[in-house]
Amino acid sequence: MKTNKRIKLIICLCLLLATKATVAQYKYPFQNPALPTEDRITNLISLMTLDEKVSCLSTNPTVTRLGVKGTGHVEGLHGLAMGLEGNWGRKTPVPTTIFPQSIGMAETWDPELLQQAGAIEAFETRYLFQSDKYHKGGLVIRAPNADIGRDPRWGRTEECYGEDAFFNGSLVVAYIKGLQGNDPKYWTTAALMKHFLANSNENSRDSSSSDFDERLLREYYSLPFRMGVELGGSRAYMASYNRVNGVPQTVSPMLEDITVNQWGQNGIICTDGGAYRLLVNAHHYYPTLAEAAAGCIKAGINQFLDTYKPGTMEALQKKLITEADIDANLRGVFRVMTKLGQLDPPEMVPYSSIGNGPEPWLSQKNRDFVRLITQKSIVLLKNQDNLLPLDKSKLKSVAVVGPRSAEVLQDWYSGVPAYSVSILEGIKNKVGANTVVSHTTNDNLALAMAKTAETVIVCVGNNPTGNLGWKKVDGPTEGREAVDRQSISLDSAQEALVKNLHKINPHIILVVVSNFPYAIKWEQQNIPAIIHITHCSQEQGSALADALFGDINPGGKLVQTWPDTLAQLPPMMDYNIRHGRTYMYMKDTPLYPLGFGLSYTTFQYNNLKTSTDKLDKNGEVIISIDVKNTGTRAGDEVVQLYVKHLKSRVERPLKELKGFKRVTLNPREVQTVSIKLPASALAYWDVAKKGFIVEKEPVQLMVGSSSADVKAEKNIEVK
Repeated sequence: MKTNKRIKLIICLCLLLATKATVAQYKYPFQNPALPTEDRITNLISLMTLDEKVSCLSTNPTVTRLGVKGTGHVEGLHGLAMGLEGNWGRKTPVPTTIFPQSIGMAETWDPELLQQAGAIEAFETRYLFQSDKYHKGGLVIRAPNADIGRDPRWGRTEECYGEDAFFNGSLVVAYIKGLQGNDPKYWTTAALMKHFLANSNENSRDSSSSDFDERLLREYYSLPFRMGVELGGSRAYMASYNRVNGVPQTVSPMLEDITVNQWGQNGIICTDGGAYRLLVNAHHYYPTLAEAAAGCIKAGINQFLDTYKPGTMEALQKKLITEADIDANLRGVFRVMTKLGQLDPPEMVPYSSIGNGPEPWLSQKNRDFVRLITQKSIVLLKNQDNLLPLDKSKLKSVAVVGPRSAEVLQDWYSGVPAYSVSILEGIKNKVGANTVVSHTTNDNLALAMAKTAETVIVCVGNNPTGNLGWKKVDGPTEGREAVDRQSISLDSAQEALVKNLHKINPHIILVVVSNFPYAIKWEQQNIPAIIHITHCSQEQGSALADALFGDINPGGKLVQTWPDTLAQLPPMMDYNIRHGRTYMYMKDTPLYPLGFGLSYTTFQYNNLKTSTDKLDKNGEVIISIDVKNTGTRAGDEVVQLYVKHLKSRVERPLKELKGFKRVTLNPREVQTVSIKLPASALAYWDVAKKGFIVEKEPVQLMVGSSSADVKAEKNIEVK
């Protein structure tokens, strides 16, 4: 016994000595990775001067005196933006891997692909930040955009994942996981969602109010953000410019009350660019900048994206806020810095060696992935008499025309790729020497070429940035940040071109290159083949040519309703979507419904089953269905699950997307596709009880290939 006690005593002494030796390595306790994170942050903040604390309310929380190297923000909605558009690369732009726009990646209906894209972007962000050659950028990425595209006139539609809250949230979660990585302790980068909340109008966004009830707040507008926090693990977001029900989001109580206290968001909450000053000069919510600064800090803002120091110091002097208020807010900033490994020795951080190898944006792996995700994003809207795919062995001549035919445009939040392949180049690279490819962007020459060409490929669509400067667009059909669209028709000159070409040569393939829906009713009635693809992908032309000539089978699906006419839309500023907005409440028949997309093959649905007919309110049901490829080509199908509440006490949507899965099937192959539906996904927000309630009621399950194409349905009881 004495021997055992002696051994235990020796062990304790050794541990004590080891601990003292470890502590001795660090000048300050916050530098010790072995201490709890909150203790480290408490120590760090206690050592900082007031000026240092105020400085750390910027987007660069560096404390040089204490050896703390913070990290700033970068943009990265669909690849790291270090290029020319938006001037994100400043005077030294650097190429990066550029994927399709967010709305295009969404049209893949494939969260795994988005997670892979996020991981590639995160790696390149680390590479630029840490490499000796560049030392550029930061590790907080302003992405994904969790806003919802409730209206196709919204100027920033390109940045979102569509009109459905659950679908958006699913892709938000995937992109966050890609950006942050799967290490249990550290993040590759920090995903900063934007813009919380209900920010889907550009005109007057600096002073307008998005008004809606508490149920829409909880069930629709905030859902993608909540999923991003609770399921994705994001601990950073940006407050939006607008008001919600009269209160500017930059100082809204919901920042703390909902995101922090209810969801557990405990990291960065930043303003949008210039939003702090807009509280005074646009919203007129405060008479002075000092009061505005105090309002922001009391609401939970801990990073400002504009000049805030004078107002903040004045607010301190006037005792509108205290130093303790700033201390409390800064904890969130340093929690994010800790997760990024900025307070720890590099040898402890698994991502610290990124930056030593060759430039990743030049790798074949990245190029191949961009081509893949672009292929998967292509949506076939019409294919009369199987005009597509084209047979390159038989095609004698093709005219490639239209304003979008020979360029790969980047949007405001793009980087600049190391290379890009236009539609014209993709087609030229695809066809053989026996095929004559003629090209022009001149409308008159296009008509002449159409007379002799066997097939005409006309490429139309929007310009995501234009050449006119900030807040300016080329016409009413165009939109961008700070400018909403006034029309959802094709540009008049483009529509005239399509109609004139059709008079000359009916063998037309219309390629709509856009980040917006268009009301192309005449085209749908008259043009035999229509394809949609979005902007920005460096492999745009290669992927489209793959689809046109049948090397791949397009399987993308729309993520927004494409209206038949502008008249089908409620007023732009009506945020109550129950007034006929989105597939959930629209009673008119649209041009194309949410989830729509054709294939070069056909699919058959059979044998819908559920794991239970009586769903417990705390349980889940697994819905399975057999899907068969009944055609002669391999192809992708997106199986979509919608639900309808049959006896709800409150108004519910006509139908709601609650699950989806993209599968690849060979000819004649059958796959059983299973989708899990938790009962909690059927809940509504009870305003009186201030919580989500699962009702006892029958619910209709609908499985199909779009929101308007239900293949099988079954009712279950919720207990």
